[in-house]
Amino acid sequence: QVQLVESGGGLVQAGGSLRLSCVASGSFFSINSMAWYRQAPGKERELVARVDNRGGTNYADTVQGRFTISRDNVKNTVYLQMNSLKPEDTGVYYCYAYFNYRYGSWGQGTQVTVSS
Repeated sequence: QVQLVESGGGLVQAGGSLRLSCVASGSFFSINSMAWYRQAPGKERELVARVDNRGGTNYADTVQGRFTISRDNVKNTVYLQMNSLKPEDTGVYYCYAYFNYRYGSWGQGTQVTVSS
């Protein structure tokens, strides 16, 4: 199993920046990919960004060019640098890990609120 703990959320004004972190721990052979999802009130959870174990990334169109996902395989940590934040980026951000080429695990979520 993999346990994921997110940190770095908070309240920021539009145009500001935040950096989210997610640390994975537990018993696993390999973490194949890690990702950030978000869920706004009344909306479905959506993929924000994903990074595989070779550093390949993909982003939602709505965050392309503003957000950067990165990964430290030694520390089993994934980061999400969020710049030029907009009120529509508000939501609970969840870390997700796909590991052992078979299983998935979610973090508990961290709130990001962007005020206008």
